[in-house]
Amino acid sequence: MLLAVAVIAVGVITTGLIVSGLRTAQRENAEQVMTQRAEMAHAAVLAETERYRSLLEATATGLATDANLNWDDFDAATSSLDRAGLKGASSVAFVVPATDAQIPAVQKLWRSRGADGLVLKPTATGTEHYFSVFNRGLRSPGTRSGVDLAAAREPAQALVDARRMSTATVSDTYILLRDRNLPVARQQHSFVFAAPIWPRTADPQFRGWLVLGMRGQDFLNAVLASVSQGQLNGELLATNTDGSRPAVAHYFVPGDPDMERRSLLDVADREWTLIIRADSGNLPGAHSALPGLVLGGGIAITLVVAGLVYVLASSRTRAVARVEAATRELRQAEEESRRQAVLLAAVMASIGDGVGVVDEHGEFMLYNPAARDLLGIDDDVHDSTQWQQHFGLFRPDGRTPFPHEEMPLIRALGGESSDGVEILIRNAARPEGILISVDGRPLDPSAGAAGAVAVFHDITELRRYENDLAVFAGVVAHDLKAPLTVIRGHCETATECLAEEDGDTGHSLTRIMLAVDRMSAMIDTLLAYTTARDAPLACVPVDLDDLVADVVQDRTGHLPSADRPDVIARDLPIVTADPAMLRHVLDNLIGNALKYVRPGAAPRVDVIAGPVGEGWTRITVADRGIGIPDEAKPAVFERFHRAHADAGYAGTGLGLAICKRIVERHGGEIGVTDNPGGGTRFHFTLPLEEYAMKLRSAKNESRSDAADDEARAKLERALAERAAMENTALPGLSALPSAAPSGGDPAGTRLRSPVPRHHPADAE
Repeated sequence: MLLAVAVIAVGVITTGLIVSGLRTAQRENAEQVMTQRAEMAHAAVLAETERYRSLLEATATGLATDANLNWDDFDAATSSLDRAGLKGASSVAFVVPATDAQIPAVQKLWRSRGADGLVLKPTATGTEHYFSVFNRGLRSPGTRSGVDLAAAREPAQALVDARRMSTATVSDTYILLRDRNLPVARQQHSFVFAAPIWPRTADPQFRGWLVLGMRGQDFLNAVLASVSQGQLNGELLATNTDGSRPAVAHYFVPGDPDMERRSLLDVADREWTLIIRADSGNLPGAHSALPGLVLGGGIAITLVVAGLVYVLASSRTRAVARVEAATRELRQAEEESRRQAVLLAAVMASIGDGVGVVDEHGEFMLYNPAARDLLGIDDDVHDSTQWQQHFGLFRPDGRTPFPHEEMPLIRALGGESSDGVEILIRNAARPEGILISVDGRPLDPSAGAAGAVAVFHDITELRRYENDLAVFAGVVAHDLKAPLTVIRGHCETATECLAEEDGDTGHSLTRIMLAVDRMSAMIDTLLAYTTARDAPLACVPVDLDDLVADVVQDRTGHLPSADRPDVIARDLPIVTADPAMLRHVLDNLIGNALKYVRPGAAPRVDVIAGPVGEGWTRITVADRGIGIPDEAKPAVFERFHRAHADAGYAGTGLGLAICKRIVERHGGEIGVTDNPGGGTRFHFTLPLEEYAMKLRSAKNESRSDAADDEARAKLERALAERAAMENTALPGLSALPSAAPSGGDPAGTRLRSPVPRHHPADAE
């Protein structure tokens, strides 16, 4: 007991000495901490203001490179400011100068560049105005466009200084124009950063300013909230042009400050002052609980020892309880896994499409009954290189073995997704063969193992239906055009008989013939559209110079020499393509160039070619016509879309859609741009002659399909009947076009769509 009292006495004396020393050390530590925190606050405020200035200048520099700045450019350039987390920033605006006389022109210019509904509202006359034409709100809706910043002296002076010094400036503090309608209690001292926009040219012309509005209180609160950690008060003083030093903002924390630090900040072209105050009692190291800890040390040790004894005594019981709880959880997880597995198996069994899953080595982990039914073979083969022979996988031609590296599952194992890959399956269980479409995807990493999954769709009946539809389209076209041919022949005969007796009747018959021609052209166009996708390709080397000359002759040969338009073809190469299909593309594009001409202007067409990639060429058809509006360009290749439907130009809206199908069938691309000299430039790509072998192989594969052969035979018979009917010895039929197939291919007649000399059909 006495020893305990002695220990307590010694402990109290020792604790007192330690506390006295600790308090002296705490004061010194508080001074050091205060200095460090003040430096951190200074660095944070300086870094933020410098970041705002540099971001604003960088954005202004970017805008200076855009000679035709519009709203989309401003929106894209300032979107980074929206994402930059600019604390206290209210809005960023593009501001342009204007005198009283320039206001109407400036308003018209910026309305045309995307400032919809812009109304410039000058505050006075006889002075230079600074109008906000584009505006983006950052943390709140932006200032209305059209506001004259000359209404506020402070930002106006900052704009003048920025233009004069060609650098970013900061304004005197003031109440933002957008905040002046707020209650006084919510108004803040604010300022703006202004960055001039000078293009980097030999003779730069000033374009305006990029202005960033800042609320001082929001800015200081956001910066010091993290640095202060509830320990520092802050006050930010600005230096105005009149020498005054108003307080931009204050930041308060609970406490009675007894320590202070001041530092100067370079903010753009001004020098501001940051004052940091703190209550030393709130700073780390100012207080310590060590005396209480020493006094309570004995009690704490006793409690710790008692706690250890209790833990040792009760640890076995707790361990057993934990094992039992873990066992119950494991059983529940196992039961849930079993239930999920049963559910997955039921779902897979009920899916009508085939689903197969392989691991990273290409071994099948799972495939459902539908997949087994489609493949026709139940047993698996572990080597993926044997899939072709084991399951009987061929290309759609039914003869070419499907390459191992192009199989969707193999591509998916390499990380490449694929859709709609067509594979013919023919084996002992499927002797007649079925055509399937396969989609392959890499296995989701959440599955816990690498692999791939494929979905099989049986499209055999779909392809048969498409072939039947093509035959139906050809027969319908034949049945529709045959009576039209007879009608036109009789109308021509009647016209010749009545030309001198009854001029009105002859005129009516001529209109009937023109209507018949238009209906015939539309039937040809619709038939070409339905067959352009699936008609077999007959790819051979094609001399573009000869083909373009032939198309131009068909289009303009019936015109007098003085009325023929200028069509210039320059050094065109020899490409590999289907002549009939390629002729349709050129006939359509050149026909459009000759049709869509400004009233009173002479048509001019330039056909040029240039290399694009190894083994490919780009053919461009440029005209000086009426052009295509920008908003219509994305849809110009869609079915039944007509960019100038209201301008009185005839057409079906299918011509360019057919061109797109044909070019893509050849593996190329087609597009449209504006012609720099006025008009339109259509361009498409084709393989050069050295790629003929590859395209011929694709043609042979397509023609070898039995369904295609049957469809072609039916179409040839239908076209032969049509030719026989058109060549029937009726008076006046000599003016009708020939129905003979192009190059022995009935698809060539459909795609060429020739027209009578006396009434050239309009291309689309």
